[in-house]
Amino acid sequence: MSFCTRRFNLYLALVLVLPLCSCSWFHKKQKEKAAAIRIHTEARASVPGQTQTISLMRAMPVEVTVDVEPVVTEGNVLAARLIESEGGYAVLVRFDESGGWALEQATSRYPGKHLVIFGQWGEKVSEGRFLAAPLITRRNATAEISFTPDASREEMQEFVDGLNNLSRLLHTPQKKE
Repeated sequence: MSFCTRRFNLYLALVLVLPLCSCSWFHKKQKEKAAAIRIHTEARASVPGQTQTISLMRAMPVEVTVDVEPVVTEGNVLAARLIESEGGYAVLVRFDESGGWALEQATSRYPGKHLVIFGQWGEKVSEGRFLAAPLITRRNATAEISFTPDASREEMQEFVDGLNNLSRLLHTPQKKE
C-alpha cells in the first residue's frame, strides 16, 4: 500500500511542479511579433458590399475605391525586406507560387489601375493603414512587389520583421509527433 502511495505522491508532485517550470520557460521566450499585408486592386466603379472608398497618403489624402477582397495576403508572403531606393527606401515583398499567380493575374487584368497596399504591425495588429498605391504599368510575373510606403523607416522595419516572422511560422514544415 505504501508503494502505491509513493507513486501517487510522485505523480502529484510532477503535476504540480511541471506547470511552474513551463511557465518560466514561456516567460523567457518572448513572443515574436507578426504583421499583415493585404493587396487590393483599385475598383472600376463603386459597388455596395464589394468595394470601399479608402483614404491614402496621410499628408495629402487621396480617396480611392478598392475591391474589398484582397488579391494577396500575408499568408502568401515568403520574405520581405527593406531596400534602398532613390531618395530613401522601399519595401520588397516576395510571394509564394499562388500569391505570384494572383498578383500576375491582377496586374494583367487591370493595367492603368493601382494596387492598394494595406499593412498592419506593432503592438496592436488591429491598428493598420493603407501604405501605398503603386500604378500597374505592366504584367508582374515575378511574384515580387516593391513599393515606397507612407511610413517611417522604423515602422517599416517592424513591418518587415513581422512579415518574416509570420512567413517562417506559416512556411516551416511542422514536425510530426
